[in-house]
Amino acid sequence: MVWLSLATLSLCTAMPVDVTVMGSSTVMPLAESAAEAFNREQNEYLVSVTAGGTGAGILGIVERKYNIAMASRIITEEEKERFGESFQQFKVGMDGISIAVSDEIYQKGVRNLNRDQVKRIYSGEITNWKEVGGPDRDIYVVSREYGSGTRDDFNEAVMEEIDAETDGVDTIAYSGAAVKTAISRSDRAIGYLGFNYLGGGVQGIAFNGIVPSYENIKLDIYELKRNLYFYTFGDPVPGAMAFIDFVLGPQGQKIAAEEGFIPN
Repeated sequence: MVWLSLATLSLCTAMPVDVTVMGSSTVMPLAESAAEAFNREQNEYLVSVTAGGTGAGILGIVERKYNIAMASRIITEEEKERFGESFQQFKVGMDGISIAVSDEIYQKGVRNLNRDQVKRIYSGEITNWKEVGGPDRDIYVVSREYGSGTRDDFNEAVMEEIDAETDGVDTIAYSGAAVKTAISRSDRAIGYLGFNYLGGGVQGIAFNGIVPSYENIKLDIYELKRNLYFYTFGDPVPGAMAFIDFVLGPQGQKIAAEEGFIPN
């Protein structure tokens, strides 16, 4: 009979250390797939991933509720002033904000919108598709919620200020997946979402004459491109650093490409 000491038993039954990741729903598909692979390959850490928006993720790491924030934008000056300069930034890939329309609108000829047209749709000045070369049908406008990094980037690039009034908006969606669902279930919708969400009844259209494609984003031709990040507040704890290293490594960047992102 073999007797094990309590210390040995404790080591044999040690539970993995939790590593918590929260934030941008745009980054979530990459983080989730990477976490699944990372959790399979080792048993020292267990990574869990939750969406909630870039702003919520950043607040979560500041309040020490989470180890890593997923972000589809950079830390703002306001956040630095409020929370300090302790943020550490890790670029995990690139993405494009795609202007997307319902499949029926795409088939009726709306294949390209310029910045002014999109701005006027979201501000409520253009309300019918016929005003931009489409069918005689009211435009159903989908936007993201306050605190979304995608919303902030869209507002800054298209509406020309982060806190712009968007009086034309009919529906607020709380994730990229929710935007996709809203557009795909309508025959007259427009919305904006990450490049990796396109397909399944949601057609990405050209913006200022350039389509959102892998090549155009990577070559810096498509205007509405952005970097995607992991953030920590202060030095990453060992488990968080191990996961970040995995995502930035060859296997993690391969997963990024498989999930529709442009790797580093």
